[in-house]
Amino acid sequence: MNKEIILKELQFKAVRSSGPGGQHANKVSSKVELNFDLFNSKGLSDTEKKRISLKLGSKLTKEGLLLLQCDDARSQHKNKSLVIDRFFDLLDKALLVHKKRKPTKPSKSAIEKRLRSKKMSAVKKVNRRRPEI
Repeated sequence: MNKEIILKELQFKAVRSSGPGGQHANKVSSKVELNFDLFNSKGLSDTEKKRISLKLGSKLTKEGLLLLQCDDARSQHKNKSLVIDRFFDLLDKALLVHKKRKPTKPSKSAIEKRLRSKKMSAVKKVNRRRPEI
């Protein structure tokens, strides 16, 4: 993944934020929308594109566009940097390959220890009963 090339491929659009109005809200376009064309990207290899499309399939449009938006801050520049950070975090998580789990079984000593503790608790409960006369 080449982040410099990907940064050049990103398309941004500034729109008005939703929510309650105010003196400033209806005049300023501070919300930032990010568009990224996954399949036509030159910054990703084919295997990376395939892995991202599998992991982020629900977030992609039919054309293969990844759409993100941010309206957390009041500043357009801050929202742009936030959405870029979110975008790269999303790509990093999608490209992360988890190690395959090796199935293991408990050791003999662990099994014996568990059985001993079960026996001790059973004896303890038997001793709580009323004595038979």
